[in-house]
Amino acid sequence: MNAPKLITSLTNDRIKAIRALEMRKVRKETGLFVAEGTSLLVTARDHGFVPETLIYQTGTATSGIARGLVRHALDAGSEVLEVSEAVLAKLASKDNPQTLLGVFRQRFIEPPAAAKVGEGTWLALEEIRDPGNLGTIVRTADAAGCAGVILVGTTCDPYAIEAIRATMGSIFAVPLVKMDQQAFVALARAWPGDVIGTHLAAREDFRKVDYKDPVLLLMGGEGPGLSSGAASSCTTLVKIPMAGELDSLNLAIATALMLYQIRGPHLKL
Repeated sequence: MNAPKLITSLTNDRIKAIRALEMRKVRKETGLFVAEGTSLLVTARDHGFVPETLIYQTGTATSGIARGLVRHALDAGSEVLEVSEAVLAKLASKDNPQTLLGVFRQRFIEPPAAAKVGEGTWLALEEIRDPGNLGTIVRTADAAGCAGVILVGTTCDPYAIEAIRATMGSIFAVPLVKMDQQAFVALARAWPGDVIGTHLAAREDFRKVDYKDPVLLLMGGEGPGLSSGAASSCTTLVKIPMAGELDSLNLAIATALMLYQIRGPHLKL
């Protein structure tokens, strides 16, 4: 069985490599990402994610939960690093730093096959740019019982630390798919149920539509909204009515309203 390795040097190569995962380029090259905090690591474990590396600050893995996470990592053959407070400060986020971190392998699944999709709701996000928005949306998709989230085109990184933090652990629970524009439009046009998009030019009130399963909900990126190609692949375009002078909501808020309108009949207390 593995044993924790003690590291106190700020210039240790393993520490440098883990810290480098702050950069999107390195996350893309390695396929790895960092999740911070006991709660996220428990969620990861409960969804079958085993850390490549687990890092904890000396003297802090004393609670039953933290000790159990360390034991789980050791039993799984993961690298476990016990580090000094100074070393952990180099790895943890500056605001609300945690004493337990995990390095995990990113996970993307294949796109759903339109002919086999069954019931349920899939969420697609086109050209989303804000990792905080993306993380919040993944968390909401989890809460609403979405089958998965499809990232369309050039999007921000769902495995950026800002996105991971905003998911509150849902990054480990919600299947993620990456697709280019052309492949997504082909999927949308073959979709067996409703393909719903929000659009400023829409005339349908999103609360008045009878949504037909399986639903594919498509939300455009911050600012430009849906591209013309994506909008033309929708079976129905809807709008969220608003008072005042604004013509749009924050993307995460708008997505939450849409998901709960569509998923509402399936959700019970």
